Amino acid sequence: MASQSAVACASASSAPKATRWRAWDDDADEGDAADFKPLSRAEAERWRQRHATPLVRRALMWQLGLWGLVALLAALAQWLWWPQHTSLALSVAYGGLCVVGPAALMAWGMAGGLRARWRASRVRPPRQALGAWLVWEGVKLVLALALLAAAPRLVSDVNWLGLVVGLVVVLKGYVLALWPAGRR
Repeated sequence: MASQSAVACASASSAPKATRWRAWDDDADEGDAADFKPLSRAEAERWRQRHATPLVRRALMWQLGLWGLVALLAALAQWLWWPQHTSLALSVAYGGLCVVGPAALMAWGMAGGLRARWRASRVRPPRQALGAWLVWEGVKLVLALALLAAAPRLVSDVNWLGLVVGLVVVLKGYVLALWPAGRR
């Protein structure tokens, strides 16, 4: 059996290089370059208008809307059914804040933060954009964890189930932001 696999490897290595690496041939894409036509200024403007809402802004809007909705529903449920749980609505709202606050800070930072006013609009190089994303994602994660750790001190008699419900529902804003984009 070992000799059969050795023969198979020897026959594969003896195949011409062009046939072995045909799937990775960079020259195969040159035919597509001839079909490429750059957009005119008017076509580019129409494309920008059709794709005007960035996904980050849409996700934040969905998260803010869900945050308000879940906090309102929790306040209504607390008022109607559980008046003895005085911190239910506050815990749900705080759980949503643990998502919305750091996400808004990250979006602001990725958009340029305070420096955006003084520098001309430009596209970041890929390495710089990835580095900025990693930094702001780290800031978002640390801030979310710090807000969750501070919950017992900031919310009197915290309702942990309500906090987790608020957190999870508001986190689903990303899914709802992606949903309409996939249907276009």
